Amino acid sequence: MPDDRQNAIYRFAIVFLCIAAGFIAVLVHIIRIQWFERDKWMQIVDTQKPNATVLASQRGNILDAEGRLLASSIPGYYVYMDTRVPALHQGGDTLFYRYIDSISIGLARILPEKSAVEYKNMITRSFNKRNGKTASGLQRENGSYLKLCPHRISYIQKREIEQLPLFRRGYYKSGIQFDESPQRKKPFGSLASRTIGSILANGKGNTGLEKTFDSDLRGIDGMALRERIGGKWENVPIREAVNGYDLVTTLDANLLDITETALRGCLERTQADWGCCILMETQSGKIRAICNLDRSSDGTYNERANHAVTRVEPGSTFKAIAMMAALDDGKVELTDTFEVYKSGWKYLDAKHTDAHAKDTVYTLRSALAASSNIAFAKMILKSYDKKASKFVDKLQSMGLRDSMYSEIPGAQKPRIDVPNDAVTLSRMAYGYSVELTPMQILTFYNGIANDGKMIRPYLVEKVMDDDKVIRSFGTETLKSSMCRRSTLEDVKVSLHDVVWDNNIGTASVRSWAGKVVDYKAQSKRVHIAGKTGTAQLFRNGRYQSREHRMTFVGYFPEEKPQYTCICMVEHPHNYPAYDAGYDCGNVVRQIAERTIVYAGHYVIQGDSLVYQMNK
Repeated sequence: MPDDRQNAIYRFAIVFLCIAAGFIAVLVHIIRIQWFERDKWMQIVDTQKPNATVLASQRGNILDAEGRLLASSIPGYYVYMDTRVPALHQGGDTLFYRYIDSISIGLARILPEKSAVEYKNMITRSFNKRNGKTASGLQRENGSYLKLCPHRISYIQKREIEQLPLFRRGYYKSGIQFDESPQRKKPFGSLASRTIGSILANGKGNTGLEKTFDSDLRGIDGMALRERIGGKWENVPIREAVNGYDLVTTLDANLLDITETALRGCLERTQADWGCCILMETQSGKIRAICNLDRSSDGTYNERANHAVTRVEPGSTFKAIAMMAALDDGKVELTDTFEVYKSGWKYLDAKHTDAHAKDTVYTLRSALAASSNIAFAKMILKSYDKKASKFVDKLQSMGLRDSMYSEIPGAQKPRIDVPNDAVTLSRMAYGYSVELTPMQILTFYNGIANDGKMIRPYLVEKVMDDDKVIRSFGTETLKSSMCRRSTLEDVKVSLHDVVWDNNIGTASVRSWAGKVVDYKAQSKRVHIAGKTGTAQLFRNGRYQSREHRMTFVGYFPEEKPQYTCICMVEHPHNYPAYDAGYDCGNVVRQIAERTIVYAGHYVIQGDSLVYQMNK
């Protein structure tokens, strides 16, 4: 009996000691983990818990007035191969070497930037790479993370790569991985490219409409938790992404093509530094086409800057503006005469000269047709000498100095300051010492064509969410009446002569020995009225006598204007053969003839240049 009791005590002691030892071991382990291995295990916890990730929204489309895509986001992917995955390095690397030839041949077929041999060598070098030891002394895994293609690939290419031998096994057995990165495409290429704009690598609008309407186009990103499900990391949405809205613009892809073709032909012929052309609907203010082309170092022309909203000295296109102000203030009449001289006219410390120099007498009407600097310098001094502020105030009342909202970011305000002296005032009459953007010049002449109503040009008609209109934009009147009716009629007849007076009109015809040999802005298909402008460029602190900016701005058909158009060309290099009436006027004429045919508004009756509504 005592032996049994003694044995029971021994057994109990052994069990107690085991339990105590176990407890002590657990306690030691807890202390070791808590105090000595905490950082290690916290890192492991971080890799296992779900991580929040962003679900990118789909950027909205930009469309023309007919619903054709001008800019759209399409799926794009960067493709990588992680040659560090353990499956590739197990079993004597048999899996990798069994398929390296087939995937190299497949990649060369799908992504022909490299040959099969180049792909094989690149992937093999990555696979065989040794990365040394970690800070704790443990050997790193073999291999590296390899970018197979430097640029984005399409969805179709992605699907083809996923079907290649080895890669069809998925990431954990092949290392193939795709990083989605949508790319912005412009189906019509360079057409209005600068106006449509661009986006940054982070998807934010950078220039043009992409920047102005970025908040509408971008949408709202969603949120998801990155969780391990069935051995794979999956995105589990907790907030769905809201896709961006679409922009419907006033632009017309066909008219964009017509405009760019005409302007590009002029620039290639004159070898100018840059050119800008805008086509606007007279009564609505809708911009139907806009083109900006800059000369590259290789002689080609591409859209790089938006000259349409960049301020420049307008040259002689400002004469119609000065003329309207003086006529409307009752300072002059259309029949007033001004004597001009072939040798020029010296006034104080300035000398005014005419491009088409002659000794003659112009009326104010014929002076505009011939674009006489001397006549307009005399006209402005007669009207506003020692009253320059009255002249600028009149321009203000005509709406010319007003800041005009534009959907194009970076649009500049006009610069029309009160001149400090009579010489500056005299030069303002023909477009120096003032600065306007091509869009502002166009807006003024559109007001003339629109019976004195100045309206704001605009580029975006609607912001759409599928078929739902979120916001819409329409015609906005800046000035209901720029001047008196009689003043408007006087200016209109004078602009008619610029194109249709074959004797002196600067945009009419080219003659030789009394015969017409070529036409400038004058057309047999459609009547155009408008004004030429040529301004010397101001560089290095002085005006350059052989460097010019050419312009023609006009409206058509003259009988009932439907469109207003401006063409501006900077520094043609074919000096002295350039001619604003011929070069820029010819561009507007080509656009007018093709636009009228495209729009179907008018038909020709014989050769009499009589038009009737056809649509």
